[in-house]
Amino acid sequence: MIDINVTLVEIVARWCAANSAVLVHAGSSSEYGTNCAGPAEDDICRPNSSYSATKLAGTHLLQQVSRETGLATAILRFYSIYGPLEEPTRLVPTLIREGLHARIPQLSPRNVSRDFTYVVDALEAIWMAASYLSSKTNNDAEIFNIGTGRAVSMADVAGIASESFGVRAQPSYKENLRSWDLEHWFANPNRSHGLLGWTARTQFREGLQRTADWYKDPERLELLEARQSTKNVLQAESIKLSAVIACYRDAQAIPIMHSRLVSVFNTIGCDYEIVFVNDASPDDTASVLDEICQRDDRVIAVTHTRNFGSQAAFMSGLEVSTGSACVLLDGDLQDPPELIEQFFHKWREGCDVVYGVRTSRETSLPMRVAYKIFYKVFSALSAFPVPRDAGDFSLMSRRVVDELLKFPERDLFLRTNRAYIGGKQVGINYHRPERAFGQSTNSPIKNIQWALKGVLSSSRKPLSILSAAGVSLAGLSTLGLLLQVVVRLVAPSAAPPGVVTLILLIGVFGSVNLLAISIVGEYVGRILDEVRDRPRYIRQSVYGGRAHNDRPATNHKDGQAP
Repeated sequence: MIDINVTLVEIVARWCAANSAVLVHAGSSSEYGTNCAGPAEDDICRPNSSYSATKLAGTHLLQQVSRETGLATAILRFYSIYGPLEEPTRLVPTLIREGLHARIPQLSPRNVSRDFTYVVDALEAIWMAASYLSSKTNNDAEIFNIGTGRAVSMADVAGIASESFGVRAQPSYKENLRSWDLEHWFANPNRSHGLLGWTARTQFREGLQRTADWYKDPERLELLEARQSTKNVLQAESIKLSAVIACYRDAQAIPIMHSRLVSVFNTIGCDYEIVFVNDASPDDTASVLDEICQRDDRVIAVTHTRNFGSQAAFMSGLEVSTGSACVLLDGDLQDPPELIEQFFHKWREGCDVVYGVRTSRETSLPMRVAYKIFYKVFSALSAFPVPRDAGDFSLMSRRVVDELLKFPERDLFLRTNRAYIGGKQVGINYHRPERAFGQSTNSPIKNIQWALKGVLSSSRKPLSILSAAGVSLAGLSTLGLLLQVVVRLVAPSAAPPGVVTLILLIGVFGSVNLLAISIVGEYVGRILDEVRDRPRYIRQSVYGGRAHNDRPATNHKDGQAP
């Protein structure tokens, strides 16, 4: 960027000066930065990106060369140029490509506006600037805004595109601008009108139609589609995905998991790394990972000093990962790696989290019923929306991963923490097969513990329910005592024996008290774990990978070698 916007500009300018030429330079409206709503050419520029800063530096350099050499120079600050052969991922080509299939792509927020300038008008401005320079008497570098001066909002764009392509579906808009983007961006072309005699003649509706007509030629449309496909491949190659796999008694499955992951990442066409976390597995997982690391430098093996559980294993792997997005998988092949391709495309469409939804499972009927009941109860008790039938298998953007790593609690339940972060989260249905090798390490008791962990990590409603139950039972007890007194006074013979009433009351209140104590005890136990502030996990080693060879093991708290 610096070479093109600064260094090359100076080289060309000095060549033009030495050969008695005039120079019309393609500047950019981005040079104005945040001062972008109709600025005059001599207004203050406030660059807000590396691109805008280097373009402005090129303008200043041309002004300096012009003063030194007498080079006749015009700097044209172009606004949003569009037309045939534009970069295929930009707005207008995307509108045309989608519009020809009767669709409207998702647009920036509806009130965002741009100054769309048709390419033929821009070319006319270049010729008119060259003519103006050749007739000038002084050789000071001059700046001209090249835009229509009309702000076209995204809502206007959607309406014009819908009419042009006959699209009936309602357009959708993004909620937020990109970090460097600005809301209103349009030209003040008065100087171009006055000195160059130039005016943009093509309104956006007409220019969009002319561009669409140009692409209706089959060969040109094929060119547009081909350039878009090439762009997608290049973008994918610049993206790095991290797969984090929690391993416990998965030695037989690991080579298959590795092979399937490599195949998926090669199909996507992106850079990748695979992080296997050996959570002190008692089988030969360590030797299997060592062998894979020796032949594949994209594989990283993390080993824990003891078994800390799958949630800690995932967090350990996420800390090591460096990808633009991270995928979590269990090491037993119950999470199909092939689904990552669908995850990837949803993420590229703007989703923060893409998770797998287990629409069916290979397990017994009682377990399937138990899972359904758990997720319904779980959703009802949770203080915030948590997807049903969704486990840890998911793809998360780096932003979500970074937020997840900030969570301080020791006793993790990732799927609730992931849901708590929010953002755009979508699910993709899949069938969850049985474990490929060996027996599941889960048991009815462990499943109950998982259920408790999920509920307690996302809600205080059990405590509220206990409070409500206490008030209700107190009210019922009072009512019962009043009835007992009334019956004794009105019909003594019909009153139940006092011992029976006493036994029933003791039984009801005793069981409620025990339930209350157990629930409160679960919360208190978790508070105790958090107060102790022990590490979630301790790593024995981290090895393999292009950037992780000979890296010391660290724990999760302070990054120091244990």
